[in-house]
Order: sequence, then structure tokens, then C-alpha cells
Amino acid sequence: MRSKESGKVRYAYGVAMALLLGGTTFSLATGQAGAQVAQNEPGTSALAPRPGAPMSFADLTAKLAPAVVYISTKQRISVKAQTDPFEEFFRRFDPTQPQGGANDNSGSAQPRTREAGSLGSGFIISPDGYVVTNNHLVQGLTGTGTVDTVTVKLTTGQEYPARIVGRDETSDLALLKIDARNLPFVKWGDSTKARVGDWVIAIGNPYGLGGTVTAGIISALHRGITGVGAYDRYIQTDAAINMGNSGGPMFDLNGNVIGINSALISPTGASVGIGLAIPAELAKPVIDALMRGQRPMRGYLGATLQPVDEDLAPSVGIPKDTGEIVRSLVPGAPGALAGLQQGDVIVKVNGQQVTPDQTVSYLIANSAVGTKIPVEIIRGGRHATVYVTVAQRPTEEALAKLSGGGAANGGDNVATPEAPQRALGLSLTPLTPDLARATSLPASAHGVLITAVDPNANAAEQGLQRGDLIVSVNNQPVTTPAQVIAAVDAARKAGRKSVLLLVQRGTTPAVFVGVNISAR
Repeated sequence: MRSKESGKVRYAYGVAMALLLGGTTFSLATGQAGAQVAQNEPGTSALAPRPGAPMSFADLTAKLAPAVVYISTKQRISVKAQTDPFEEFFRRFDPTQPQGGANDNSGSAQPRTREAGSLGSGFIISPDGYVVTNNHLVQGLTGTGTVDTVTVKLTTGQEYPARIVGRDETSDLALLKIDARNLPFVKWGDSTKARVGDWVIAIGNPYGLGGTVTAGIISALHRGITGVGAYDRYIQTDAAINMGNSGGPMFDLNGNVIGINSALISPTGASVGIGLAIPAELAKPVIDALMRGQRPMRGYLGATLQPVDEDLAPSVGIPKDTGEIVRSLVPGAPGALAGLQQGDVIVKVNGQQVTPDQTVSYLIANSAVGTKIPVEIIRGGRHATVYVTVAQRPTEEALAKLSGGGAANGGDNVATPEAPQRALGLSLTPLTPDLARATSLPASAHGVLITAVDPNANAAEQGLQRGDLIVSVNNQPVTTPAQVIAAVDAARKAGRKSVLLLVQRGTTPAVFVGVNISAR
């Protein structure tokens, strides 16, 4: 058993090292001491705290903590049967012993289960017992359904069974209800007014240690961690967020909830000062809808998108991070009906610039369902505008069926032609039915197959592999190596430094890849 003191010793060494390093840095920066006044000399007006900066969080904590709850869940899950190494041995002496196959000392073939659970946090938003938390706390451990039981514990020690009123997988939010009255509760704040550097506090149940309060500042706003989705816009904080803080509130200094602590970025699984919270501006509409018994309304375009990063930007002729390229479209969805095409670069949605902070997914999701909005695109180097009638986003299950997908195939069984043509450091051959089957490509696929890749070429650096299919070059479909070569030559003559390839691997959706052509 781990000693309680070992952690304290380790922290003490950490503090000592930090002080030593701090002293060294100060000596190097200041040099020989003179008449200059120290920056932190008492009475220096520059260090006076701004109005509202607390000397202590104690009063605020005492007021808010009773509205924070601790959530535990239980669920029985199947356990994979383990083979008993002595089963066959004992059966030699007792042929009547049943075929068990499970290491449960009973010889029974019944499936085994065990009880599993999770711990997290939440907060009360009404005196009659509505509780906000994260969906991943109450979702089944298999990724479908919900847990068997949810228990909510107040700071007073009282425990209540909770009912799952509604949950939303897309935003990772859930609403619970407990049967109680006159409960302490907290109100939503305005996260749109939050600024980097503002003080925040988090209260929750990290590692089951209920009643834990941490404080810090907002380190960043609109932090994306996946690069896609309407809810990939987190508030980042250096307030310690650990496992068990999930679903708990992030408060501003007015005591209002401006975020829901949901994730952390860490190489160890413990807090390293990068905690993430869902902003109240995104969470409140979802919770309001769940409280009304409705599915949250969010806009839907029906397009798979890819950010224009530093590799793709030269190929489409715009600065990086100023648009998203359309990889594919769902037939009959708003994007396709409006006239969007594969390869279009969306630069504005309803007059708002597309950026990493304001992705197309975010802008569309927050557009009113049923409205017709302008979407500015770049197609073939020219700006154009299409008008999209925003639809209601389908459920996650429906979207999974629409997206399809499958495992990629490295193409180890590709038959190499005798005299392949080359371009971009790639050996190319027309796609045949036999090659399509060998590379697990759909029967409907069209394009030029890569049969070899020069490991020193930029195409290799961009991840292209033997067995990949080039569908188009600079948004022009290709079916022969000669067309690929001609398109690359035309781009060079036009002074372009890269070409835009649409590449498909196996049954996975095609992606755009920018390949440098400045060096032959």
C-alpha cells in the first residue's frame, strides 16, 4: 500500500527545484544588485490588484459549494470468459463434468458479469432538483445506452437516486432529476464575456475526494482539441481539473457558471494545468432543450470538411486557417441541394469568416434551423456564394449510418505494372477491377492508383502510400496517369508551388492532400 507521506515528499522536492530554478533565473536576469527598486517591492502601485480580485476564495466557495453535487454510477457489464487450465485435466477423471469454459469454479456456461461504476461531479440548477453533468458519466461503458443506476450526493451527505431526464452525446451533456425540494442552486453566467486571464474556480469530486476546490485563470478561449464539431470550443484553464471533476461547474468571480469541466490534456492522466470546460453559451441551450423534453436544435449542412492548413493552403491559393474544404457531400442534404461541390473551399458562413475558432460546423450548428443563409466559397480560384437552407442535425446513430466507413488497406497485394508512369515521386497506374479488389476500394471507385512511393518525395511526407487512389488533381477528376502528369505540369507552368490531390484509401472517405511541386 502506498504511503500517504510519499506524495508529500515528492511535492516538496518539486517546490524546492522550482525555487532553485527561480532564483537562478532572477540572478541571470538582474545581474549585480544596485539602487534599482525590486519589481515586487511592497507599495509598488503596479502590483495593486484590480477591483474584484479576491484576497481569498473562501467566502465565494462557502456560498457556491452547497449547489455542487457528487455523482456515482453503477452498471453490470459482461466479462470475457477465461479458460480454466485445469478443466480438461479434471474432466479426464469426471467425464460427467459439464463443458464450462469460464473460470468460475462451477463448470457453468452462464456468462459472467461484474459491477462497474464511475465517479464525477455535477451542479444543481433549480431548487426542485435538476442537475447538470456530463453525458460520458451516465452513458453505458460499452458506448451505448446508459448506466443502471445514478446516485447524487449533496455536500450535506444526503444521497438521492437520480433519473436521467435527457442526454446529448454531441455536446457531452446530460440532465438529471432528484426528488427533493428547496435545494441550493446556481445560475448560468455569460461565457461570451469571459477573457483570457480572468480568475475562475472549479468545485468537484476529483478521484472521489468530494468538496475539492481549485482556482486558476482562463488560459485560452475557443480551444479546439479535435478540430471538428460544433462543440469543439472549450474554455482552457490552469485550475486543477482531474478525473472526477467531469460535469462539475467552472465559476467566475460573480459566482455564475460559465463552464462545465469536461476534459483535460495530460500525458499522465493527471492535471498538468490544461483543463477544459464546455462554455455556458453552448451548454445552456442544450440543457434548456433537455429540460423541455426536446432534442437540442442544431443546424446541419451534410458535408465532410477539412481545414485548410499550411499544407493545403498553397494548393487552394488562400492563407492557412482561413477556410475549410469540402471533402464529400451527403446526397439530398442541405449542402448538396444548395449546389456545393466536392473541392469547394468555404470561407464564410452567413457573413462570418471561417477560422479555427469559428469552424463551419460551429457556424452551421448555431444557425437557426429552417433559415436560408449565404455561404461564400472559392471554386476554381473564383469566389461565389451559394444559399443553404439549414436543416436539423440528425442523431449520432443516423449520422454514423450516413458516413459509412471501413478499415483502410495498406495495399500489400497490389500488382505492380511493368512500366508505371511517374509523377510527384509516385508510380501510377490506371485502376482496374482486379486492383480495386486487391486494395479494398469500392467497385464504384474511379481514379489513378499509386503503386510505389519515393520515400524522399514530399508525397511520402504527406502520408501517401502504395495502394492509395488519386481521385482528382486540383479538383479535376483523373482516370489515367497521363492526366495526373498533365495536371501537375499545368500547375507548374501556372507558377503554383503545390497541387491539391483528392485521395482515397480503401473504403474510408477520401481526403485532400497538398503535395509540393516546387522541386522536381
